[in-house]
Amino acid sequence: MTEDRGELPPGLALSWGVQPVQRRGPKPALTIEQIVATGIEFGDRYGFAAISLQRIAGRLGVTTNAMYRYVRSKEELIVLVHDRALGPPPELPDGWRPAATAWVDAQVVLYAERPWLLDVPIRGAPVTPNVLRWMEVMLAALAETGLNQHDNLGCLMLLDGYARNYAGLARQLGAGDHTPVQAEQVGRFLVPRLLEGGYATVASLYLNAEYEDGLDDDLEFGLARILDGIEALIAKQ
Repeated sequence: MTEDRGELPPGLALSWGVQPVQRRGPKPALTIEQIVATGIEFGDRYGFAAISLQRIAGRLGVTTNAMYRYVRSKEELIVLVHDRALGPPPELPDGWRPAATAWVDAQVVLYAERPWLLDVPIRGAPVTPNVLRWMEVMLAALAETGLNQHDNLGCLMLLDGYARNYAGLARQLGAGDHTPVQAEQVGRFLVPRLLEGGYATVASLYLNAEYEDGLDDDLEFGLARILDGIEALIAKQ
């Protein structure tokens, strides 16, 4: 399918399979699928900063200028790469609360596998197929709550923000070598100073081995509190 993309946002038409109107000249040597797949490969291997028209052109054996026959800009490239790398959402279980848990868990797993997705700029409301499909399945699950569409969308944004925030924190904690907070030598150094300096509550966390690097069960704890809040909102109807 081809048509003039006109004033549509970058990546919108191509993400839905609408190809640009073909001009006269040689048959295109590449496909959008090749370009996007190569962009994902660079992201997976080298990180978000490596996804560029120049690098992809070099890998595919064409000039950077030739890339503009296929995508209008780097922004359009990123939109297409992001949507394809995100992929479709999982099939969610019945019940809005189990569905929300599965939806958040799936995002956290995806961001752990492809942390560079967290670096993709957010440029307004979602418009591409996979991003909208993730929205669709969660909003469909929330529809059973009886909340209005505005509140359901707010709940979705809350869940999405929580997943991204948790994944970002996990990414930072996993980056580089560092001494664990709960290391014995850290505790020996800090606890007396905490007690002397008026940090009695924080000191008690150290003494009870409750203050550690890592997230442990923090994902489940935080998500459960969010879902409890949504339940309270449902009950107020």
